[in-house]
Amino acid sequence: MASKGEPVYQIFSFQDCKSSPDPIFELPAQCLTPSQTPIVIDNGSFQTRAGWAAPAAEFDSPRLLFRSVAARSRGAARSETQIGNDIPNLEPLRWLLKSQFDRNVVVNFEIQELIFDYVFTHLGITSEGSVAHPIVLTEAPCNPLHCRQMMSELLFECYNIPYVSYGVDSLYSFYHNNTQRNLQPPHTGIVLSSGYHCSHILPIINGRLDAVNCKRVNVAGSQAASYLQRLLQLKYPGHVAAITLSRVEELLHEHSYTAVDYHEELEKWRSPEFYEREVHRMQLPFSGKVPGGCVSVEERQERRAQQLRRLQEINARRREEKLLQDQERLDRLMAVQELLEDGLLDQFHKSLVELNMDSAEELQSYINKLQLAVEQGRQKLLHSDGAEGRTEVSELEHPMDDGDGVALMDPDFPEDTLPEKPANVVQPVFNMAEYHQLFVGTERLRCPEILFQPSPTGEDQMGLMETLQYVLARYTPEQQEALVSNVFLTGGNMQYPGMKERVERELLAMRPFQSHFKVTMASQPALDAWYGARDWALQHLPTAGGGAAEGWISRQDYEEKGGEYLSEHCASNVFIPMKIAKPVPARPTEPSVTTSAGSSAAVTTVTPALTPSCLTVAADVSVVTS
Repeated sequence: MASKGEPVYQIFSFQDCKSSPDPIFELPAQCLTPSQTPIVIDNGSFQTRAGWAAPAAEFDSPRLLFRSVAARSRGAARSETQIGNDIPNLEPLRWLLKSQFDRNVVVNFEIQELIFDYVFTHLGITSEGSVAHPIVLTEAPCNPLHCRQMMSELLFECYNIPYVSYGVDSLYSFYHNNTQRNLQPPHTGIVLSSGYHCSHILPIINGRLDAVNCKRVNVAGSQAASYLQRLLQLKYPGHVAAITLSRVEELLHEHSYTAVDYHEELEKWRSPEFYEREVHRMQLPFSGKVPGGCVSVEERQERRAQQLRRLQEINARRREEKLLQDQERLDRLMAVQELLEDGLLDQFHKSLVELNMDSAEELQSYINKLQLAVEQGRQKLLHSDGAEGRTEVSELEHPMDDGDGVALMDPDFPEDTLPEKPANVVQPVFNMAEYHQLFVGTERLRCPEILFQPSPTGEDQMGLMETLQYVLARYTPEQQEALVSNVFLTGGNMQYPGMKERVERELLAMRPFQSHFKVTMASQPALDAWYGARDWALQHLPTAGGGAAEGWISRQDYEEKGGEYLSEHCASNVFIPMKIAKPVPARPTEPSVTTSAGSSAAVTTVTPALTPSCLTVAADVSVVTS
C-alpha cells in the first residue's frame, strides 16, 4: 500500500529475470563418511529444490532451485534437452516446455528421469550405474498407488538407490514450523496448502494425516496467472504479445495482495483518488522512436532529398539493365543479318523463324530501332549525373519497354502533400512511454480472490474456506476445536500479503460465537517443505545394518512388498493394506445322470454338480485411501 509521502502514482518496471545455469558442485567429503548422506528432493510442480541432509552449516539451504520443466523438441536427443535453469528465458520455448506433472501428480516419468539426472549431476554424483545415497522425496497427498510404484521402480531399478522415503511436502512444512514453535508431538491441526496447480486441506489428528477427510481444490497459482493474463490481454489488446506468462507471474508474486473484505476493498477502488494512489503502472519495454511524430522543416527536406537520391539510383540502375538487354538483343540480330550477307540462306531463314520474323526488311527495322534505343540509353547515362532532380523523376515515367512496369512516381504528384504548419501552432505530443504502461488496479486483488471464489475462472467448485468448513463439519465439536487451534498456511500461493488476515476473518465468520482458533503462516511457505524434509532425514537416518527403519523403504522392501509399498512416518501419506476377495474359478465336474422309470417311457434327467461360488481366497493387496 502506498503511503502519503509517496508520489501520486507509482511506476514499476518488469524485471524480466533471466536464469543462469546451475554450477556442477563437487561432492563434499563429509557426505561420504561415516555413512552415505541422504539427498533431499522437494519435487514441486512449480519448482524443484534439492540438497544434502547434512548437519554442516553450508548445507542449511537447498543447493539447487529450478523450474520443474524440460524443453526438448520432437526427435531431439536426450543430450539436447534443456532442464530448469538451463533455459534462460522460458517465453521463446513456451510451446516446447514439458513437465512431469498432471496437476500435482507425477505421470510423465520420462521427464522425471531427466529431472533426476539433472539433480544428481549438479550435486556432484559421478558414480556409474548407481546413486549410493538415500533419497527423501516429496509426493502429493493421497498419491495414487500406480504413481508411487512407477517412482519406486525408477529409483530402485534405474538409479539403484539403497533407500527411499516418501513424504507430503505440506506436512514436512507443518512439522518443521511446529518444531520451531516448540510444540510437543503428536501434533493436531489442519493444513491449508496452496501450490502451483491445486490446493489442499489436510487434517492432522494425533500426528497422523486423516486421509479420509483430505480435500483438494483445483485452483492455485497457475489458474490465477492464467486469469490475470486473460484480464490484461482483454484490457490492452494492443499489447497482447508483451503480456507474457512470465511477466504475469511476476505481477502475481510482487504486486498482488489478498483483500481482507473483498467487496469493501472493491468499493475503495471506485474512488479516483484511491485509484490514482494504489494503481501500479507497469512499464513495458518500448523504442523511443515515434513514427509520424513532430518533424522539423529541415528534417522533412532532408528526408525528401534522401528519397530523391534513392529514386535516382533506382532509375540509373534500371537504365543500365535496360541498356544491357537492348545491346544483347541487338548483337543477336546483327549476327542473324551477317548470315544473310555471307549467303547462308538456310540458316538465315531458320533464325528468322526462331525470332518470329517474316522477312529481312522486318529484321532491318528492328535493328534500326534497337540501335536508336541503345544510343539514347548511352546518352542518358552520360548526362544523368548533371540532370536536375525533377528531370530525373520525370524520366522515370517514359516507357522503357512494352512489358515495363508502372512508373515509380507521378510527375504531377506534389512532393509534399501535407501543408506546412506555422511554427507558432502547438502540435500534440504523443507520450510513447505512457502508451506502453499497464495500469494494474483491481486485478491486484481479483486474481488472488479466485482461491476463495473460483467461479470467475469458470471452475464449478467450492472455494478454499468453504471446503474447510465442509471438512470441519465431518468431525465432532471437540475435534473441531483441536483442529482450528492450529490452522497452518503453507505453499507458494499463500505468500500474498493479507492472506493470514483473510483466513482469520473467514474462520471468525464460520466458527461458533466466542470460539477460539489460531492461524499460523509458515516462516518460508515455499521452502519450508525442503527444510522439514531435511530435519526429518537428520533425525531418522537409515540404519547401517540394513534393518527396518521408520519411514525408509529399502530395496529388500521394494522387492518383497512391491513398488506401491509405503513406510509410514509423521509426514507421510497413510498406507492401509486391505484384503480384497478374489473369486477362484471352479473346475468343471462330471454331470451325474439319473434314470427314472415311468408307466409309458423312461425319462432321463441330467443334474449338474453344484459350483462352490462362495469359495474365495483372500489376497493381501496394499492400497492407500485417496
